[in-house]
Amino acid sequence: MWLYIGRKFSTIRKPMANSNLLSTIRSLKNRNYRLFFFGNGLSLIGTWMQSVTVGWLVYKLSNSSYILGVAGALGTLPVMLFSLFGGYVADRANRFRILLITQSFAMVQAFLLAILTLTGIVRVSHILVLSFVLGAINAFDIPARQSFVVNVVEKKEDLPNAIALNSFLANGTKLIGPSLAGIFIAAVGEGICFLINAISYTAVIAALLMMNVSYTTTNNSNMDRESIVKKLREGIGYVKNFTPIRTVVLYVAYFSIFGMFYGVLMPVFAKEIFHGDARTLGFLVSSGGVGAIIGAIYLASRPVHKGLGKLIHIAGIFFGIALILFSYCRNLWVGLVLLVIVGTCMVLQLVTANIILQTLVPDEKRGRVMSFHTLAFTGTQPISSYIAGVLGNAIGVQKASLIGGILCIAGSIVFRKQYLSFLKNLQKTEQYNLIKRIFIG
Repeated sequence: MWLYIGRKFSTIRKPMANSNLLSTIRSLKNRNYRLFFFGNGLSLIGTWMQSVTVGWLVYKLSNSSYILGVAGALGTLPVMLFSLFGGYVADRANRFRILLITQSFAMVQAFLLAILTLTGIVRVSHILVLSFVLGAINAFDIPARQSFVVNVVEKKEDLPNAIALNSFLANGTKLIGPSLAGIFIAAVGEGICFLINAISYTAVIAALLMMNVSYTTTNNSNMDRESIVKKLREGIGYVKNFTPIRTVVLYVAYFSIFGMFYGVLMPVFAKEIFHGDARTLGFLVSSGGVGAIIGAIYLASRPVHKGLGKLIHIAGIFFGIALILFSYCRNLWVGLVLLVIVGTCMVLQLVTANIILQTLVPDEKRGRVMSFHTLAFTGTQPISSYIAGVLGNAIGVQKASLIGGILCIAGSIVFRKQYLSFLKNLQKTEQYNLIKRIFIG
């Protein structure tokens, strides 16, 4: 009897598994999104290689966690300064052309970094300047890229799935890129990593050129000073006055400042705590990537966006606990496991926040609202990086990470109280039912 039941179960299970897989990757049915996904994926491998290599090279040249923090701050400071204007441009101009321009400039930046390093004349000051340049490029690239997703996905109901797959892509390449960086740094040096990144940009540029994207944009001739100020104020007012979006944006900013600075200190953990080299750093960063992939796959497999606020709260608690345990871990293998948990919970918070924003915001305000998301996540990282450098230098990287974990737990508790509070005060409309379903299920 049990053999018969087992056979019947196996015949049912296979189609169900296939159905779940197809549901998880349903956005890839769109040709434009498919091109964007794979072209961006190849480019992101190079981007992660460069990101890890820059941190390693700065610490190698300076031997200072403070300078490491300054380098991280300069790399994201332009996002803080210019991302709101970048969001305005994404709403008013052709997002496709914006991405072509930003990706081309990023490729030039990587080539310059490769040339300086391969010729042996690179200095910390060179890296700091070029990091600032890349940050300025990202201030326009990130809002346009996040808003562009809606233009390459045919069905709006597939948008949450596409956002989750983008996270899977970003973090899947985070698993590959840092590992390759560790291998290449040890084998042939940092310059080759920068060169590989420069070449990888050709993949996303080629993918963009192969797309067939059509959508209307606001008349660019009206982009005068008065309209810029008016539209920026309109975007600020929308985020400020729409409590669900304001709550999510503020939480992302808080989490970015106090939850993400452990990543800036990772070269110090690799060298001083775990007594390793560039390959150790690659393993540490890649472990976070493994966890992030797990989180992204889970989000992509969700058929609906119910209870996302509750998910952010729970993931924040577990993120803080795992980071506290990691802060005093001295065994590399245990540390790698804890970073898998950290990476999973990080994605469950950040990508879920992105899905909430993209679900609630109208398309005509999408670029500006997503620029606030960029400002909250990437734009606050100069503060995060500087805090990491100061605390790491003053009390050590382990105590600094411990503080970050404690603050993340406190922040997730406050976030839950905030969304429960505004749900009580919202009017009972159709929009209220959507917001309630999104936050608590």
